Amino acid sequence: MIVGLLVIIALLVTRFWAEDDGALPLPDSITLPQGSTPTAVTQGDDWFAIVTEDNRILIYDRQSGRLRQTVTIETQN
Repeated sequence: MIVGLLVIIALLVTRFWAEDDGALPLPDSITLPQGSTPTAVTQGDDWFAIVTEDNRILIYDRQSGRLRQTVTIETQN
């Protein structure tokens, strides 16, 4: 039972530190609109999005790095 536990821990540790071959590539650099400060990043198959402090979501094309869409988040007061 102890050996089994050690094997499970070893598998988890080696898997955790293994390189992620399935990682989706991102551009080397991204130019944000002036005055924008990023707060979060997420990604899909062919796009990635950056959430900014000024309540916008900037959606970029993964291949070209071109800005596809800007979504303004309206907050309720």
